[in-house]
Amino acid sequence: MMYGTDGCMWGGWGWSGWILMSAVMVLFSAALITAVVLTVRYLAGSDTERNRADSAASFRSEDALAQRFAQGDIDADEFRRRMTLLRESQESR
Repeated sequence: MMYGTDGCMWGGWGWSGWILMSAVMVLFSAALITAVVLTVRYLAGSDTERNRADSAASFRSEDALAQRFAQGDIDADEFRRRMTLLRESQESR
C-alpha cells in the first residue's frame, strides 16, 4: 500500500508538511506577483522617459522663444502667437 506507518498517504509529514507547503506557495506567489509588477513597470518606464524628454524639449523651445523676445528679435504679438502654437502642439500629442 501507499500508506505510511502513521496512516497518512505516502508517509505524510502531518501539520509540518501543510505549514511548509503553505509557506512555499505564499513565497512563490509573492515572487510571481513581484516579477509581473517589475516587468510592467519596466515596459511602461520607456514611455515615461520619452514623455519627460518631450517635456524637456518643449520647455527648451519656450525658453528659446522667450530669449528671442527678450533680445528684441520678435515683438510681443509674434511671441504670443508662437507661444500659443507651441502649447497647442504639446496638447495634441
